[in-house]
Amino acid sequence: MFGVSDIPKFFLAFFLVLPVISFVHEAGHVFFAWLMGGRNIKVTIGSGDVLFRVGMLEVRKYYFWYGLCSFDNLKRNHRLATILIFAGGALFNAIAAVVVIYLIENNAMEPNMATYQFTYFSLYYIFFALLPMPYPGGNYSDGKIILDLIRNKKNLEEKTFRVQWHEEKKQWCVLNHDGELVQAFDDEEQALAKAHEVAQGNRPSRLVNSQNGKEVEVQNYPRVPL
Repeated sequence: MFGVSDIPKFFLAFFLVLPVISFVHEAGHVFFAWLMGGRNIKVTIGSGDVLFRVGMLEVRKYYFWYGLCSFDNLKRNHRLATILIFAGGALFNAIAAVVVIYLIENNAMEPNMATYQFTYFSLYYIFFALLPMPYPGGNYSDGKIILDLIRNKKNLEEKTFRVQWHEEKKQWCVLNHDGELVQAFDDEEQALAKAHEVAQGNRPSRLVNSQNGKEVEVQNYPRVPL
């Protein structure tokens, strides 16, 4: 039965165990993103203002709430690769929970409140990550993305943005997915900077440089797993 003495145990779960589980979850996304050749990989733990950064890890003020993995330029940018990346978080949570249970059953680890909370909230994380549902703000759960990928839904269609030289205007034009002009520049670097900004804000997307009838992919921006 729950009592006043149990309150500190819940604080332990929220402020220590949950951030660890969140880190394990994001590590799963990172592993498969790295395996698929992802670049500029970054892991964010928590929300709010940034507390500190260490390599690819960024910890924010409310470190016990929310997590995010971002990356660019997947070399293996296909549907199966994306499914593995989005499933990686729940997979790592499941592996971690099974390892803890195995160690306890083989007397290599003492069962206590922390290990109980770790396995319990790992299963909690897995359930809500794989439950196919939309989140506030327009994001989707990992399960929703995976289901849409399996069904080949159009809402996951990759948009292509272009930087293209316009011979008559003698300008570099940034074009959206429908070939409409976003902005024109005299300098190619400025055009590329604007195109990166637009493409990154419209994931999943790819950016190509188009000149003399040839298109070269500059970068791709996959959808970000949570």
